[in-house]
Amino acid sequence: MNTRASLYQARYGSPDVAVPDAGSPVIDHLLAHSSVRAYLPDPVSDDTLAAIIAAAQSAASSSNLHAWSVVAVRDPARKARLAEFAGDQEHIHKAPLLLVWLADLARLEQVANKLGEPSSALDYLEMFEVGVIDAALAAQNAVTAAESLGLGTVYIGAMRNKPEEVAAELQLPARVVAMFGLCIGTPDPQAPASVKPRPAQSVVLHQETYSLPAQAAGLEQYDEAMRAFYTSQNMKVRGTWSNHSAKRVRDGAALSGRDRLVEALNKRGFPLK
Repeated sequence: MNTRASLYQARYGSPDVAVPDAGSPVIDHLLAHSSVRAYLPDPVSDDTLAAIIAAAQSAASSSNLHAWSVVAVRDPARKARLAEFAGDQEHIHKAPLLLVWLADLARLEQVANKLGEPSSALDYLEMFEVGVIDAALAAQNAVTAAESLGLGTVYIGAMRNKPEEVAAELQLPARVVAMFGLCIGTPDPQAPASVKPRPAQSVVLHQETYSLPAQAAGLEQYDEAMRAFYTSQNMKVRGTWSNHSAKRVRDGAALSGRDRLVEALNKRGFPLK
């Protein structure tokens, strides 16, 4: 069993990380999270899925609007088509369950129409953000629940690469768009996942006011931690986290599906005023 100190050391990629006195089994569970990309073929039952979705629905929802939905995909042929839209990632094929999380304003529009009320507020960026944030909060609850049941997960952001194709495959109506996928399954013990280090808290935690200079030392430490992680995992990443991240934000061409997503949002009833 991992000790609390070892959990913190793995999470921050440092043997010298300070371990808080405060702790709990829930925090320990969260610290041990890793992205799993290798799965056994064992199915995820409807009973297990029901428990995971109940946990997802227990997340906070802005104004109790529940502006999200999720599509569970088990059919291998459909998963294969969705995988193709998302860069043909092998773990989408291998995972027995793929959850596609949706920003969903169609339900709210339907409710308003049924009551004879206008729904022009759905055209504003704020409402789209509500759908995206609510979907993300629900999905993270689902991840924690799935891992508590011995399952592994990995998010699929590339589900936004071809949003119109994904929408057609899942028969999404207007005002509904896929935000990301989530693979779920039993981790393959022959290909264990490792905990990826996170930056020191000095990088992300600010007291009272924000400071960029205060992050410098922590980012240098993180570059070294990630350099060591890339090497240990035989990952084809050159240089440091800073090198990798700078390339990722270099220009619009580095953002897969950017233009397609904007176009799809406009077509699918998200004019985003």
